[in-house]
Amino acid sequence: MESSSFFEKTFKLSQRGTNVRTELMAGLTTFMTMSYILIVNPDILSQTGMDKGALFTTTIIASIIGNLIMAFYANLPFALAPGMGLNAFFTYTVCLQMGETWQFALTAVFLEGIVFILLSAFKIREEIFNAIPLTLKKAVSVGIGIYIAFIGLTGANIIIPGDGVILSLGNLLTPNVAVLFFGLFLMAFLSAKKVKGALLYGIVASTVLALILGVTHLPTGAIFSLPPSIKPIAFQLEFGEIFTFKMFSVMFTFLFVDMFDTVGTLTGVATKANLLDENGELPDVGKALMADAIGTTAGALLGTSTVTTFVESASGVADGGRTGLTTLSTGALFLISLFFFPLFSIVPTEATSAALVMVGLFMMSPIKDIDFDNYAESVPAFLTIIMMPFAYSIAEGIAFGMMSYVLLKFTTGKRKDISVLMYILAIIFFLRILVPLI
Repeated sequence: MESSSFFEKTFKLSQRGTNVRTELMAGLTTFMTMSYILIVNPDILSQTGMDKGALFTTTIIASIIGNLIMAFYANLPFALAPGMGLNAFFTYTVCLQMGETWQFALTAVFLEGIVFILLSAFKIREEIFNAIPLTLKKAVSVGIGIYIAFIGLTGANIIIPGDGVILSLGNLLTPNVAVLFFGLFLMAFLSAKKVKGALLYGIVASTVLALILGVTHLPTGAIFSLPPSIKPIAFQLEFGEIFTFKMFSVMFTFLFVDMFDTVGTLTGVATKANLLDENGELPDVGKALMADAIGTTAGALLGTSTVTTFVESASGVADGGRTGLTTLSTGALFLISLFFFPLFSIVPTEATSAALVMVGLFMMSPIKDIDFDNYAESVPAFLTIIMMPFAYSIAEGIAFGMMSYVLLKFTTGKRKDISVLMYILAIIFFLRILVPLI
């Protein structure tokens, strides 16, 4: 009774029409639907040369920090963890394409977090978000979705990037590819049946198949163990290029993508949870954004990419989650998973690649809100979408979308649609082309 009273007082359960049991179960549902990040995030970031075991630990610690702040400060049922898309930009664009060190990328994430804290504290972040046209916000999500799916297919060697994009039929006959398609089909089937945790179940099942086919192998030691040390990647920032245009451009891209991802997720999930007020606003959105900002800053210091609010939080909300107790229970499950790294380490890339394809699908839904008959808006949106996978860069998609939006609106006489901030952003990207530092 005392614990229930504590939860009631802390999270205002009855005020939001919920109870302890409902909140705990909602937290479990949210964890099940987003726990793939424990496998996928270390798998992606380790390609930069970062220690995979340390990344597993850091991913969990950064998630716990963000969830604790969201639970007790914002009292909202939104779970946080290092975000998809942002970790892809970190690895494939900043480190592998641009050739920067992972320490450089972590510094950019750290700076982004500091800027976000300042923007959230002075309530500027919401104003910046409102200045960006809705069409481009939708397009960014769609473009990242295709980009992530493309990464998943290349990770399983189904698509082999070279001078062109080659679909090799030979690769489709390997056990590795069989693992991917089995996982993808199972995830799709379970998602169609509205099974909570479809991605997690798909990863587990395809890992079992991978063990049978010899694609991966069981660990030689115990499944339960102390978590790997974060020492190889923690507090590894480098400030030698902090005042360069290159650092600003990378930091700004992290800032831009994270802004749309977080605010869009908060809006969508809050709507589903009936947490918006009569003006369509989320009363504690500033606190939620602050949780995201602090999580990102702490995560960068510990050694991981941007921490953001997960759209999978909607699954917990659908199961009745309405308060921070949902987020607290999700964080507790992240803590428990900290001691099972050997179990997670057997999961092959092919299993996580299937999850990447499904996450790409989930991020495609905003495309239905883009008006493709209005070419002054649809062309910039289309360029944003296609340039991300075709140029293998989220930054290029954002740049082409913003520049074309301002140019088309300006030349077609619709200058009222262009905010001062949009002019500034477009000029920055034009300068990036004139002064090719990236």
